[in-house]
Amino acid sequence: MSSASVADSFIQPTMAEKNTRYRIGYALAPKKVQTFIKPSLLNLAKERGIDLFPIQLTEPLIDQAPFDCIIHKLPDPEWTNQLKILLSHYPIVVVIDNPEAIELVNSRVTMLEAVSHLKPPPGLSVEVPLQVFVESPESLLAASEGINLPVIAKPLIADGSSGSHQMYLVVDDKGLGELKLDPPFVLQEFVNHGGVIFKVYVAGRHIQCVKRRSLPYISPEKLGTSEKLIPFSQISDAAAIDYPIDDESSYAAELPPLEFVNVVANQLRQGLKLNLFNFDMIRDSRAGGRYLIIDINYFPGYAKMPSYETILTDFFLYVVKKLPTDC
Repeated sequence: MSSASVADSFIQPTMAEKNTRYRIGYALAPKKVQTFIKPSLLNLAKERGIDLFPIQLTEPLIDQAPFDCIIHKLPDPEWTNQLKILLSHYPIVVVIDNPEAIELVNSRVTMLEAVSHLKPPPGLSVEVPLQVFVESPESLLAASEGINLPVIAKPLIADGSSGSHQMYLVVDDKGLGELKLDPPFVLQEFVNHGGVIFKVYVAGRHIQCVKRRSLPYISPEKLGTSEKLIPFSQISDAAAIDYPIDDESSYAAELPPLEFVNVVANQLRQGLKLNLFNFDMIRDSRAGGRYLIIDINYFPGYAKMPSYETILTDFFLYVVKKLPTDC
C-alpha cells in the first residue's frame, strides 16, 4: 500500500538511558486495548525502556501512581476528575491529552473549527465542507434548506463509540425524508473526491498519510438511478456500497504533497492542542488543489498505520524525556 510519512529518526538510547525505565499507564476501552495494545507494541516499548501497563478503573487513580505519562480515551466525567486529583499531587505527570481539548473533537460541531486557521503552502487550499446542525426533527427541513444535496448525515458525537460511526449518504429530498438518525446530528456537504480518502495519522511530531477507498464518485446523471438513502459505518469502509461508480474513479490518486501534509498536520496539532489524532482529508475532483478535512478523530486506530509500533514508541520516548510537543 502506498504511503507517505514524516517522522523523526529512530531514537537510539544512550548507555545511561538503557538502564532507565519509564512507566506509562493507559486508560482505554476494552476494544481499544485489544486493537492498540498489541504484543508487538508492548515488546518494542519494553526493549526501549518503556513499560506500558493498564490503569485499573475500579481503583483510585492516585493509588496507582507513580506515572511518567498517562494515555487515555475515556469520555467520562469521573475519569476526568480522577486525572485532576492525580495532577494536584503529581503535577509533573504528562497526560496525553488534555480532556478539554479532546472534548472539542468529540463534537462534529466544534471539531473542524481549527481548520479555518490553517495556512497551507502556496497553490493549495484546505477547507471544510459546508455543514449544518440539526437540533431536532422539527428543524431538519429548515436546516436542509441551507445546504445542497447530496449530503452526509453524521451523529453529533464523535467519541469512537459504535453509534458515532453510523452515517448516511442522503442523495435527494426523498432520502432526507426517510432519514432515521436521531437528532442532534449534522448534515455535511458531499464533495466528489474520486473515491479516495487520505487518512493522516499524527502522534506528536510523527506524521503518516495513507490512502483508502471512499464513497464513490456520484455523477449528476446517476443521482436518480439508485438508492436515496445509503447507510454506512465509516467513510473508508464505504467501498462496499452498491452505488454506480464512475469508471474514471481513481483509487490510484496521488497522495497529497508531503510538505503540504506536514504543514497541515503540524498546524492542526498546535491548533487543537492534541498529540494523538488523525484527520480524514479528501481532494475535490473539480479542483485538484482544493482539499477538505471532513473529520477529526482522537486516538484513532493506529494499528492500521504501517510501522505503528515504532512511531508510537518514538512518540512515547519524546514525551517521557520531556521533549517539547508544541501542545
